[in-house]
Amino acid sequence: GVGSSMAAALGGLGLLQGRVRLAAAAAATSSLGRPGRRAPVPGGAAGALPSAGRSYGSEAKEEEELRVRYLDDEHKGIVVLGLNRSHAKNALSKNLLKMMSKAVDALKSDKKVRTVIFRSEVPGIFCAGADLKERAKMHSSEVSTFVSKARATINEMANLPVPTIAAIDGAALGGGLELALACDIRVAASSAKMGLVETKLAIIPGAGGTQRLPRTIGVSLAKELIFSARIVDGEEAKSIGLISHVVEQNEAGDAAYRRALALAREFLPQGPVAMRVAKLAINQGMEVDLVTGLAIEEACYAQTIPTKDRIEGLLAFKEKRPPRYKGE
Repeated sequence: GVGSSMAAALGGLGLLQGRVRLAAAAAATSSLGRPGRRAPVPGGAAGALPSAGRSYGSEAKEEEELRVRYLDDEHKGIVVLGLNRSHAKNALSKNLLKMMSKAVDALKSDKKVRTVIFRSEVPGIFCAGADLKERAKMHSSEVSTFVSKARATINEMANLPVPTIAAIDGAALGGGLELALACDIRVAASSAKMGLVETKLAIIPGAGGTQRLPRTIGVSLAKELIFSARIVDGEEAKSIGLISHVVEQNEAGDAAYRRALALAREFLPQGPVAMRVAKLAINQGMEVDLVTGLAIEEACYAQTIPTKDRIEGLLAFKEKRPPRYKGE
């Protein structure tokens, strides 16, 4: 079966094998009744999905720093996380990271979520990176704790089981670009500015930038951008493969968000479990050799066979009608 051929392909990498199987199981068991599934976090979409903004956190200040919106109607299944710290150019503060971590935690165990869009609610800016004013007041020991928290939060985001899209309608610098790099797909307005500018401050990107940028655009170009702290616009970002789509900015200043929404809608009709397992297979496979990667694909494929969605997909195809997936 899958287990034995996979074990053979993986050779001594038993640890990876375990991880792949666990992760594949977690991705696919949305309702296969296996034990160990986390209950949705209170404040997740356990009940109805309102179209109005909903935020995690009780304080008004927290509420406006990160807006969590569950979209409705033809966009049902899309969740929008909107950065909203206008006074600080959406800079990542301790509080904003805490809000993001909380929101991502609720989303990852929520079966109704099909795609997540990260955007800014502040015109002209996506995210200016870490909050340097806050950092200036920190003790050196606090700084390393903060960077660890930023790294962990961005990793949690990267590991969301559903597709994620960063809609970059303004500047994405330092940690802001690292946030976008942790998303599966990036779209940007031609006027948007992007760069990992940390070397200007005599530091290096510390929330995944040195790893995700070369994996995205290639080693030499990533080195060039990091060594020069260069800032590129949407057109150049598209030409080097940093983003997938570039759009002319509109009067409302949300052209990239609209493009992200159109893209997210293309994802909605597909089998939900298959989407999660596909993301997992790609992510895990990118880090290993081809033989191991093919074994990962085999293990992940096996996760889609027992699902009700697969039966519904085949039936819908036979009956020439759109499938009605339940995420099972």
